[in-house]
Amino acid sequence: MKKMLMPSMMCVDIMRLCEHLDLFEKIGVDALHIDVMDGHFVPNMQLGVDYCRYLARATDLPLDYHFMVEEPEKIIPWFPIRPGDLVSLHVEGTSHVCRALDAVAKTGAVPMIALNPGTPLTALDEVLDMIGGVLLMTVNPGYAGQDVIESTIDKIARLHTMLEQKGRTDIGIEVDGQVGKNFARMLAAGADLFVLGSSRYLDTDDLDLLAARTAEYRRLLTAEA
Repeated sequence: MKKMLMPSMMCVDIMRLCEHLDLFEKIGVDALHIDVMDGHFVPNMQLGVDYCRYLARATDLPLDYHFMVEEPEKIIPWFPIRPGDLVSLHVEGTSHVCRALDAVAKTGAVPMIALNPGTPLTALDEVLDMIGGVLLMTVNPGYAGQDVIESTIDKIARLHTMLEQKGRTDIGIEVDGQVGKNFARMLAAGADLFVLGSSRYLDTDDLDLLAARTAEYRRLLTAEA
């Protein structure tokens, strides 16, 4: 999977949404990260069905759905998931992870597994053949602005090594949580897909500064390649 920059739409000012969408398309971000929360799996509620339907009409950029919900297989059909989108489901959120991943695959989107910071990588053992990516939470999910959990940097590296050993370098590693301030470390550890939120990215109202930050992250990705 190619390396990708993905702004977190949870952190975009809803009053300036159209401005940001125009900018993201102009500067060439790779996808828009969508946090879907149910108030049960995580103590927050965010970005519902109607919002996602609007985004799917308003932009051709791929949507990177992150379902932080219980029993995601029940609500996947509600969302306008398109071929080429990415969809991450928490292994901790369902007793039927294979059924949930199959529901994603039928939409034409890329099925992915999300892991909380305290969930071991062994949780991936039985589903590697069903996924195109792994989303590693580097903070506890639910809120923006938290400090990175240091052990998750090593977890990125361990996952990278594990996928190489299993011959699955086609599986992308996505990171979410204080990414902006830790971008270089996460990139060096083996991350491929970067969710950029309030940590040194969407913490500004200056769209020119936002474009410059995007260019700097793109430069780091190009240098790594």
